[in-house]
Amino acid sequence: MNWVDSGRWIFSSVLSYRSRSLLTALGMAVGIVSVTLLTAIGEGVQQYVLDSFSQFGARIIAINPGLKETHGAGGLLSSVRPLTLRDAQALKQLTGVEKVVPVVQGSGVVEFNNLQRSGVILGVGPDMSDAWDFKVAQGNFFSGNLEDARSTAVLGYTMKKELFGDSNPLGQHIRVGGQRFRVIGTIEKKGQMLGVDMDDTIYIPAQNGLQMFNRESLMEINVVFSANVTLKRIETRIKDLMIKRHGREDVTLTTQNDMLESMGKILSILKLSVGGLGAISLLVGAVGILAIMTTTVRERTAEVGLLRALGADKKTILILFLGEAAVLALIGGLLGLVLLFMLTGLLQLFLPGLPITFNLLFLGLALVMSAVIGLIAGVVPAGQAANLNPINALHEE
Repeated sequence: MNWVDSGRWIFSSVLSYRSRSLLTALGMAVGIVSVTLLTAIGEGVQQYVLDSFSQFGARIIAINPGLKETHGAGGLLSSVRPLTLRDAQALKQLTGVEKVVPVVQGSGVVEFNNLQRSGVILGVGPDMSDAWDFKVAQGNFFSGNLEDARSTAVLGYTMKKELFGDSNPLGQHIRVGGQRFRVIGTIEKKGQMLGVDMDDTIYIPAQNGLQMFNRESLMEINVVFSANVTLKRIETRIKDLMIKRHGREDVTLTTQNDMLESMGKILSILKLSVGGLGAISLLVGAVGILAIMTTTVRERTAEVGLLRALGADKKTILILFLGEAAVLALIGGLLGLVLLFMLTGLLQLFLPGLPITFNLLFLGLALVMSAVIGLIAGVVPAGQAANLNPINALHEE
């Protein structure tokens, strides 16, 4: 039997049982969709999180109260000296430091006339817009000393839109957490970072934030260092300064690289776990092929006997049944691609914010795996068919 005849036999066998072949291929298709789509979502989430971290720049060091080895970043404030605005002012005098941003965060109600809006309230320093690359859309950001407590506020994109619409908010007076502030600027649309809407935020001076939330310590201090200073050198300078001011090492330094590395590891594990769940669906499809091919061998025992009687050897029978299993798997793969594109279109239509990033490598691997799994699933039934006694097989009906 030549390759043309073998191909005709394989495809005629698949087409003779259309419903059964379609259901078997559909099982593989679901596995392909599960593996590819779940992996794409995992890849998209990973890229989204890493991009969110990266949007603040690569030369940022976050200083949190509490030593990581004993208290953890942001540890108990009662066990360490609080981070103060004077600490931030001292850090700004260090050689190699370009920007310093003290940060204190809370939430509250922002009021203008009869309108109210609940959102994030960030107490920050005047360097924030430059340090975080937050561009001012209207007016100006804060200026002056870190310890200034002027009752001025800058609105995020969504906060401005909800309270003022298309009108100019500059110079208007609002109430933030029950206190009166004058709007001096607005920030361009920035988006979300790890689920926090940076646009639905209002920015006030850090000193006002400490007073508003009745806190003694800053949540953290962000330091942007110069490009011509090494990370190790600036970390040493910061640690030496904080030890000098606090009497011991009681702060934790976290660099952008540390955050990216940690998040990258966590998200990679998540992506592999999600891909593993999809692979289970692929294995279920393989079990379906195994069951169908085993049934096929039993139903076509007489046909196998006839082929053996006409001179087909065991190798030919093995190739025929393996080829049938591979064709079913490949049909499942192609069907899976169609379903994948349809499902992706629906997700983008109804969930446009869901991050999905397809990796052609994973897509190709899923298709290759469908063929390989089909072959593996067909080995046992094909072997059974090849080992049938031709005389006994001819008597089966």
